[in-house]
Amino acid sequence: MKKTVLSLAVLALGCGAAVAQSAITPAVLAKMQQADVQSAADKAVRNAMASTPLNTLATTVESMNPVDEDFTYRVPTKGITNQKQSGRCWLFTGMNMLRSKAMTKFGLPSLEMSEVYLFFYDQLEKSNLFLQSVIDTRQKPIDDRLVDWLFSNPVSDGGTFTGVADLVKKYGVVPREAMPETQSANATSQFNAQLKNVLREMGLRLRQMGEKGTSVKALEEKKVEMLGKVYHMLTLAYGVPPTEFTWSQRDKDGKVVSTDKYTPLSFYNKLWGYDLNNDYVLVMNDPSREYYKVYQIEYDRHTYDGHNWKYLNLPVEEIAKLAIASLKDSTKMYSSYDVGKQLDRKRGYLAMDNYDYGSLYGTTFPMDKADRISTFDSGSTHAMTLVAVDLDENGQPKKWKVENSWGASYGQNGCLIMTNEWFENFMFRLVVNKKYCSDEIIKAEQQKPIMVMPEDPLFQADR
Repeated sequence: MKKTVLSLAVLALGCGAAVAQSAITPAVLAKMQQADVQSAADKAVRNAMASTPLNTLATTVESMNPVDEDFTYRVPTKGITNQKQSGRCWLFTGMNMLRSKAMTKFGLPSLEMSEVYLFFYDQLEKSNLFLQSVIDTRQKPIDDRLVDWLFSNPVSDGGTFTGVADLVKKYGVVPREAMPETQSANATSQFNAQLKNVLREMGLRLRQMGEKGTSVKALEEKKVEMLGKVYHMLTLAYGVPPTEFTWSQRDKDGKVVSTDKYTPLSFYNKLWGYDLNNDYVLVMNDPSREYYKVYQIEYDRHTYDGHNWKYLNLPVEEIAKLAIASLKDSTKMYSSYDVGKQLDRKRGYLAMDNYDYGSLYGTTFPMDKADRISTFDSGSTHAMTLVAVDLDENGQPKKWKVENSWGASYGQNGCLIMTNEWFENFMFRLVVNKKYCSDEIIKAEQQKPIMVMPEDPLFQADR
């Protein structure tokens, strides 16, 4: 679409008379080759890289020290989950946060939530959001920036806490045994590709109908018919969502206390019953933008009748204070990070000095967090549950611990530990209860949001 047209335009310009000055000519290449003097150290590195993984070569001596596992404040882990080969970290993190509260409140020995139940409705709602958005934008040209973004991203398995909040309010929750995981849920990419294909064709048909003057009412009736086909596809991939189920509540010793029938909404109201959208504030750290301002994107949400992703931008030190206050009160939080940066997978440890790529390549990586965000070099990629913090003698954070959703055998028994320096550089989002926020933060969160473009680096889905 538009991006393709722009790329072709740039290519056409490159074919003009300026090629000799702007392209890599034989003379320019020869100059590079002459300047590239290979030392004995370079040869040794080249030989090593030919047969050894990069991170093995870049591992620093400092990163070989044992990981300190002591924390000042720690909320006990209630069992590690596993999203497997799916991009549903946002959903697992949201459920982990909720089930921890319920287990503590009711003294439950265990509680497994059905992530696939909410994911079914997430995919149905996102399909409706896409098709209705196509109807809403039917008078815009196909290469309009918003239309281009819609067709580029009709549906995905990623998301944020806003999706969790809207979905549980509308559809409730069910325990794992009421709707177990399926292979397609554990590995979403293949089915997701087919669903995207179907939705794009449906969206194109709606646009073509709109071009012929079809009324909005008729377009929406056609959309509902299309969604019936999407619903059927989802039942085949993920199962049929239950409308009623039986659940037994057990005490800490595993003894059955009560057995009752529930609907998904009545089950949510029994175990939690509060509105996540009203009780929590979503904050982010983006030093490339003005602090204490709210940012959001139109159409970038999970449900058409729900909430856009919206974040209050705060200095990282302020976010750390909110997180510490929550952990002191034994409350876990939804949080997200650029988890792939400097991740020691074996030790489950995140530190700025885990790997020294600069010395290996003979170069530097001078960009700060703001530079990395604005150039798409870094952004939120993965959600995890923040469960612990270690403070120094002045009450300042030294390191943090998160509960991950990659299985109990990964990292520190299913968790990751990060230094505060890494936290400041690669933490992006935090969801915190309003009771831990100052009046200044509550007031700032209520201001009119600044709208940003759909492809914004900080509004990518957590996976």
